[in-house]
Amino acid sequence: MIAVEHLSKRYGRHAAVEDVSFVCEPGTVTGFLGPNGAGKSTTMRMICGLTPPSSGGATVCGVGYRHLPNPGRQVGVLLDAAAQHAGRTGREALTLSAQLIGVDRRAVEEKLDLVGLNAVAAKRRVRAYSLGMRQRLGLAQALLGDPRVLILDEPANGLDPEGIYWMRGLLREFADRGGTVLLSSHLLREVEAVADQLVVIGRGRVVARGSKRELLAGAGTLVRARDPQTLAGALRRAGLAVTAATDGALTVPADAGAVGQVAADAGVALLELRPAGGGGLEQMFLTLTAGDSVKEAVR
Repeated sequence: MIAVEHLSKRYGRHAAVEDVSFVCEPGTVTGFLGPNGAGKSTTMRMICGLTPPSSGGATVCGVGYRHLPNPGRQVGVLLDAAAQHAGRTGREALTLSAQLIGVDRRAVEEKLDLVGLNAVAAKRRVRAYSLGMRQRLGLAQALLGDPRVLILDEPANGLDPEGIYWMRGLLREFADRGGTVLLSSHLLREVEAVADQLVVIGRGRVVARGSKRELLAGAGTLVRARDPQTLAGALRRAGLAVTAATDGALTVPADAGAVGQVAADAGVALLELRPAGGGGLEQMFLTLTAGDSVKEAVR
């Protein structure tokens, strides 16, 4: 299990992560979502003990990551597929990792086969690998010690559609065997297909968390109008909160009947009126993170 409690990280006056809390249970895949610079990678680095938090903390398997006696045998981590020795072959990289964590060398060939790196690819230098091949090698390293927990930051980057489908099945099978997966990704449809729980972060803070069903059911009403500014003003005067998405739609935490009545009273023509959850995870994400900066946080 992964438990994050009131985790914060500040760089001078800039708050990269602010009071983030969530739990990833065994047997589940947790999708960790947010725009660029929202604090996802910083949070994951703090969970793995690579970045010291300003306050709060995180535990993996009941203790802080740095206190795990042999973390590679309990937690598989992939935070940056490019952070691999370019001069080694894929097999050499895995063999050294196996020696480091005390795994039988036979596991190297098993994991290479599992992630789809054949004998030719295994003998190739990492510098010649495509991004997708580096992702597969990084996954093989994460899985090498047969861990109970996986922490993966954008692992689908560089994979083709077939590779993404394969990874989705791999993570689903891992969780179904009782494993815990924390997965960050900007590929929202793929996260929606595999995740059991979602944590959405914006500007360093958690803006939503829960199951897909819970979050999508509570998304309110999505409305589009010929004159969105007039409609937004009318809704606010009626005491309804309004969130403007980047695509021009408005989301209101009220039922469609109430929104439609306000529009009718204001004489505003509507182009679309439906439950916001009908747009799926992508629409919910755009609504929750509307207006957030897409600039990378200062590291």
